[in-house]
Amino acid sequence: MVITTKSETPSVLILHGNDEFAISGHIEKLCAGLGDPSTADMNIARFDGRLGLDFEALYTAVNAAPFLAPRRVMVLVHPVSAFASTEARKKFIDLLDKAQPTTTIALAEYDELKRDHWLLKWAAQAGPRAGVHVYNMPKRWEMPHWIESETKKLGGRIEPDAAAHLSEMVGEDTRIAAQELTKLLTYVNFARPVNLLDVDRVSIVSAQGNVFELVDALGQGDGKKAQHVLHQLLEEEEAFELWGMVIRQFRLLLQARELLDAGAGTSEVQKALGLHEFVAQKVTNQTKRFSLSTLESIYHKLLEIDEGAKTSQVPLDLALDTLVVELAGR
Repeated sequence: MVITTKSETPSVLILHGNDEFAISGHIEKLCAGLGDPSTADMNIARFDGRLGLDFEALYTAVNAAPFLAPRRVMVLVHPVSAFASTEARKKFIDLLDKAQPTTTIALAEYDELKRDHWLLKWAAQAGPRAGVHVYNMPKRWEMPHWIESETKKLGGRIEPDAAAHLSEMVGEDTRIAAQELTKLLTYVNFARPVNLLDVDRVSIVSAQGNVFELVDALGQGDGKKAQHVLHQLLEEEEAFELWGMVIRQFRLLLQARELLDAGAGTSEVQKALGLHEFVAQKVTNQTKRFSLSTLESIYHKLLEIDEGAKTSQVPLDLALDTLVVELAGR
């Protein structure tokens, strides 16, 4: 679900909601609009508020002149974490008010902000300079329609029962659904509609099952088994696709741990997270092997790896291998 307010071409964009895939797609379009790829990277700056923020570097990125291009793009994910105090917020708002008009500032928060949030209050006062887009993942019953629509966007077709079956496998995770659609459409060579049998043949069931096995091994501290499963997965799946599954799994574990600590049971976890009954049971069982603090620490590490992979600092397969060694020996 997408809700847009104000101008379509503001200089400050606030992108919020729980659909990380849609938010990332919006940012990718912004960056693609910079033109020549050989110079585009020189006009893109990325920051993550959860990893600690150098305000001077942020200031420089916002106010630097574009290099051989009409505009720059500055992306800040998790701005709420970066500016927790009133003083820090005032400083950041002053930066937004005085930012160079040649820089598009994209602020991405992967949770829906409340109407009285300080960022939305600022946007309401900023006039046409600010735009707000809300991206929330489809509800469980909306996923089949979302899958059919996304298939058309990708240039293919999928039969309704196949879309419904795929939605049962992926829950409400649009990123995983999009990855699976790409595989399925490649499998049928875009020549015919994807059918139910195709979904069973090419689906993530086996890979996702192995990700469950990987997390089980990590929860038990069995490093040897965890590495064996990881290497099997890397032989069968692209590193970035596998990475998406790992992030999703630990995000589910973190959310489930918070729900369980609040007194919820498996059925409540299933409903709150939009999971298939089988997946909800697996997630609940795995969650019991990790404390909330451990899961928060792991997720923070995943964010660091994700940032390193996006900036090509560390090959993703090597980062995954290192992560498994660290987690198995924790």
